[in-house]
Amino acid sequence: MRALLGVELPGYRPVADDTWVNDRDDVLSLHFLALPPDLPAGLDDGPALRNVLTHRTARAGGGLIEASVKKVGELPALRQILKLPLPDRPSGQAFIGSFTVPRAGCSTVVKIQALEQGMTGMREAVVLAKVGPQDYFRPHPYAPDVQGGLPFHAADHAQWDAEFPDHPLTRVRRALDTLAQAVSVAPDFAVLPPFVGPAAHG
Repeated sequence: MRALLGVELPGYRPVADDTWVNDRDDVLSLHFLALPPDLPAGLDDGPALRNVLTHRTARAGGGLIEASVKKVGELPALRQILKLPLPDRPSGQAFIGSFTVPRAGCSTVVKIQALEQGMTGMREAVVLAKVGPQDYFRPHPYAPDVQGGLPFHAADHAQWDAEFPDHPLTRVRRALDTLAQAVSVAPDFAVLPPFVGPAAHG
């Protein structure tokens, strides 16, 4: 089922079914999952949702940068941005942004992935020098007790995107903003029963 319409953003070319790439090798993809959503709480329980997702991402070796509920078309969606270490490389990160639109028995996800290339860590070094080490690393706002994974820090904040317009995190945020305006929901997906939380399906 093609649950979302208007995903094909300008500047991206198709490389496979429901997968597009731009000249920076950022990958845009659309997925349909014919299973109850693997979300730990309903979209109306933001604190629980963000807390568990933060721990999940840390256990996978990454870090959750943002999670919030936004509208995609007329339906509520989970907007996430996370970072993961690049495999087989001594440094560098992948930044992944997504909208997950859950229904009771299935979900659809549109995802954008951008990788650090060339010299890495410049954004972090510049922000660290500006804010100082005492204000750079911070307890995670969603889960202050989280252990492991990539640390939460000031350089990932959106306030620095304008200073680093070509950074992969900035590109991910920009793509998510564009998708939020461009995407609509297919009528046959929109009429499916809504997702109300994991308890609804055991």
